Amino acid sequence: MAGQNKLIAVFILAVFMLFSEGLLSQKQERKKLQRKITAFELDSDFDVKDTTYIILHCKLASSFNYINSDSLYYYSNKALTLSEKADFTRGKILSLSSLGSYNSNMGNSKEAISYFKKALELTQKDEANEDEVQLYNNLGTEYLFSGNYSKSLEYYLKGIDIATIKNDLTLLSILNENIASLYSDQKNYDQALEFYERVVKINRQLDDEVVSAETMSNMASLYADMDKFDLAMFNINSSITAFEKNAISDWLAFAYGVKGKIYLRQKKYDWALYWYDQANLLYENLDDKRGVIDVYDGYSKAFFAIKQDSLAEYYALKGNSIAKEIAAIEGQKNTAEILYKVYKNKSDFELAVLYLEEFEALSDSLSKDEFENSLTMMQTKMDYEKQKEAIIAEKEKVLARQRNYIYASLIVLLVLLCTSIPLYINQKKLVRLYKELKAKTKTLRDREDELKRIDKTKNQLFSIIGHDLRGPIGGLQGLLRLFANNEIPQNEFIGFIPKLRADVDHILFSLNNLLSWGQAQMKNDVTKPAIIPLKNHVDDSIRLLTENAMAKNITLTNTVPEHSYVWVDGNQMDIIIRNLISNAIKFTPENGKIKISAIQDGESWKIQVKDNGIGMPENIRESIFCSDKTVTTFGTNNEKGTGLGLSLCKEMVERNSGEIWVESELKKGTSFFFTIPRVDKEKFKQAS
Repeated sequence: MAGQNKLIAVFILAVFMLFSEGLLSQKQERKKLQRKITAFELDSDFDVKDTTYIILHCKLASSFNYINSDSLYYYSNKALTLSEKADFTRGKILSLSSLGSYNSNMGNSKEAISYFKKALELTQKDEANEDEVQLYNNLGTEYLFSGNYSKSLEYYLKGIDIATIKNDLTLLSILNENIASLYSDQKNYDQALEFYERVVKINRQLDDEVVSAETMSNMASLYADMDKFDLAMFNINSSITAFEKNAISDWLAFAYGVKGKIYLRQKKYDWALYWYDQANLLYENLDDKRGVIDVYDGYSKAFFAIKQDSLAEYYALKGNSIAKEIAAIEGQKNTAEILYKVYKNKSDFELAVLYLEEFEALSDSLSKDEFENSLTMMQTKMDYEKQKEAIIAEKEKVLARQRNYIYASLIVLLVLLCTSIPLYINQKKLVRLYKELKAKTKTLRDREDELKRIDKTKNQLFSIIGHDLRGPIGGLQGLLRLFANNEIPQNEFIGFIPKLRADVDHILFSLNNLLSWGQAQMKNDVTKPAIIPLKNHVDDSIRLLTENAMAKNITLTNTVPEHSYVWVDGNQMDIIIRNLISNAIKFTPENGKIKISAIQDGESWKIQVKDNGIGMPENIRESIFCSDKTVTTFGTNNEKGTGLGLSLCKEMVERNSGEIWVESELKKGTSFFFTIPRVDKEKFKQAS
């Protein structure tokens, strides 16, 4: 045993020395870039618009990726400023791409996608156009991180088309490998292996040891998921050898984590923990939060398996915290599942139910059904495009042949006049048929667009039902199951009665919103405006929500003026006010205040629902009214949000010729504003 421990210690020392050598090499490369920048600045003919000087800044910024996010951000911004001064397109592309990478590392997917798209637009102005394929790959990966598998696949496929034209084998390998990972994430292992076979063929042409090692480490992870442990271990050991030889620190950390995963699935927990330790040792010197989440998840599963629940809880909580920080849904789901099991073992049923609800909600949002539907639609679209191209090509051939017949007929017009007349008639008929084909094609496209809109609405309805109702109902089911199995005492179960009631109220509120939104989307809901007293409707909504407010000792105040009349659909007005007040109660702490007021603004009343709650960050403010996705959040008392109410409010306000917006500041509160057409007193008297 002593000899074995000595061998392990020697191995760890060798890995540490190799890793240190790799970091030193990277550090020396950055110093070399900084010395070149300094040499430029000391030159008497120095010009900040020198493109070589700007490219050096772009390279320096990129070298800090996964190493130091602050430096990555600083040098990317500096490179962008220099590029804009010099109007240097390539510099703008590279610096915008680096800013996209920074935001990606921080978990700000929306900002990352925005930067990558700006850079992609600029590639159309750059004659070399050498960064276009890489940006398609970056966008595909970022949409994958945000959970939008359909968009991810779309950008990967576009990148493959362009890389094929440019014969860019490196990015062809990367893009096909990323699509393989998409299939692997959805447990579609056969399709994933098909793409990996393409990658292996491309890698043979590249003859690059590091690129091949990257592929083998990903294939090892896939084989581990398929329980093909011999293939998994062969691939991961081969990749580790290459990464250690070339001192590729970030990929080496990933490979160690995969080896830990292989041992974990084999239930060899001591070895799994050993390799997770090696990965964690490397990640301490890197800035790769997604990689750290995977390691912490592996730790928690291994410690739970060997009944060290306190350590499992410690690493699961750390992983869950980082996953929420960068919006890594898969990481949140995995750690929530372990935390549910840990707290269930500890008989802490309140926390167990909380994490069970989180796990259920996140599992639904990662459903592979949506991805499979997206693949089917994408394949259908590709098949349609191919068929359309084939039809057009065939028609062009027919027209070409017909023109040849006409030309031949003209040459012998006097002799073959009778023959040319039928050909002319056929030509006219063909043109008419071609016009009819175009008209029918347009009709088919219009129908296709309508079907897509209906299909999108259907998918959203099912997604919302699963996302907003399944989580709370799953929590209720879990709690009742614990009670039915006598895993929770009766007196403790009675303590959950208020929570059960709150969950049922939440489900009913969500269902009402869902039905209203569904009717609006399917165009079955007709807006019927009339003259209504605004103050009375606000009072009615307050009465309905008083109990919710009293539970948190929140004061609701209605300062809407008397005799304030609006031209609006009364039912839709109630939905708007009720959702905004309910949302304010959710994000206002105990003993808080909520005020509903209204002022005249030209031909409208401007209504304000103001709270002194927790406020919201900018990225949330920009997405809360989006109708194509739901933003689910938790209130100050962990109240579950529907993610639907605000988009429903926007739909209803706009149906009544109004506008809605939000102003908010973190820790200082939020104010929602919307406008509704005003009815003056004279008009009201006449109507009366």
